[in-house]
Amino acid sequence: MATVLDQLKQYTTVVADTGDFESIAQYKPTDATTNPSLILAAAGKSQYAPLIDQAIEWAKGQASTVDEQVEKAFDKLLVNFGSKILDIVPGRVSTEVDARFSFDKEANVRKAREIIDLYKSIGIDKERVLIKIASTWEGIQAARELES
Repeated sequence: MATVLDQLKQYTTVVADTGDFESIAQYKPTDATTNPSLILAAAGKSQYAPLIDQAIEWAKGQASTVDEQVEKAFDKLLVNFGSKILDIVPGRVSTEVDARFSFDKEANVRKAREIIDLYKSIGIDKERVLIKIASTWEGIQAARELES
């Protein structure tokens, strides 16, 4: 007998809104989303410590100041989680641009391209990544530029 979730999948795309790989694997959505609060919740679990450690080590080699290293490590952590999620889902993973850039078109574009480049550096095609940008005037202009 089909579950309600199975029935729903016949009519729509199911997107997991979690950073927990076990939940994603259990419910088998088509796509998944990451955001800082979801990653923070998942990162508190010991099984995700290697993803955090790898992001920190990588960032140390990418930037000289602690502030830059933190920013780079966080971006890399989002991509680390996103890549693991893409091992589970057949569709896309969405990764969010830092909300502090909501009113800065150029920063949105720069950060979105950096995130895509991080995915590309580990062999993930940009077609499997959806970049989430705030729906401000500046965010919408950034999205227009990124789509062109």
